[in-house]
Amino acid sequence: MFTLAHLSDPHLAPLPTPRFSELASKRIFGFLHWQHKRRDIHRRDSLDAIIGDVATQGSDHIAFTGDLVNISLLDEFAAARSWLAALGSPHDITVIPGNHDAYVRSTLGKAAAFWGPYMRGDDSPDSTLPFVRRRAGIAMIGLSTAIASPPLMSTGRLGATQIAQLTELLAELRNERLFRVVLIHHPPESEPHRRRERLLDAEAFRSVLANTGAELVLHGHDHLSSVTWLDGPERRIPAVGVPSASAAPGGRWQPAGYNLYRIDGEPHAWHCEMIARGFQPGSGMISEIGRRILLRAS
Repeated sequence: MFTLAHLSDPHLAPLPTPRFSELASKRIFGFLHWQHKRRDIHRRDSLDAIIGDVATQGSDHIAFTGDLVNISLLDEFAAARSWLAALGSPHDITVIPGNHDAYVRSTLGKAAAFWGPYMRGDDSPDSTLPFVRRRAGIAMIGLSTAIASPPLMSTGRLGATQIAQLTELLAELRNERLFRVVLIHHPPESEPHRRRERLLDAEAFRSVLANTGAELVLHGHDHLSSVTWLDGPERRIPAVGVPSASAAPGGRWQPAGYNLYRIDGEPHAWHCEMIARGFQPGSGMISEIGRRILLRAS
């Protein structure tokens, strides 16, 4: 059995003090939003408590699906690198970028530059996306939807190259008889009222899954627990979102949490149980929130 922990959107605090020149861009909106709202939502003490709980659960690997930083300051990338190094080895932690990790065009690629060992495939010398990591019968496919979107928007895009490569990788990994976990920041389906936050080529992504299949899709971005079922060639595919890993309990937002996936079995008879853990609403206590069988051996 392989146990995978999925966390997302830690939005590491505190936000470093930006230089005036760094705010002459979309960053000014993100900085003001942080000062007036987000700094009360994304708390380092909440994140530390969640990470401490993960350490007690005996996971084999941790996957972060983006938004480690807030407005893509260089000092944020460096702080996140130190945080990851303290958390564990790149062999045991996988990271993909989110839209906040590509907040402005001038820092596109900085996530890979600073966090490269956590964002590359097995034995790969560089951080090229998509990438594949194989661990004990599990294949994690890392994608990037991180683009520098216009002010007041947080859309994402995979692009034609990644979509074509994903098709090939999923087919190859199916032939290797591996349990395929797709890591993506933006959800593959968005509610109509979230058009400014959607994955722009979500339909093309879902088409790849419908034709080639996967066993599990993990995402962040919405800061909400969710399970959506996508079409696959043989069976429907669960796409699972998690809350922000740093959301303070007691507020109007879903408090911090994460999921554990206990994966076992073989092709056509996979078993995957999801265990949700996090702060109980209105409480400072972290506990199991629920269990759900996503795939049942048959």
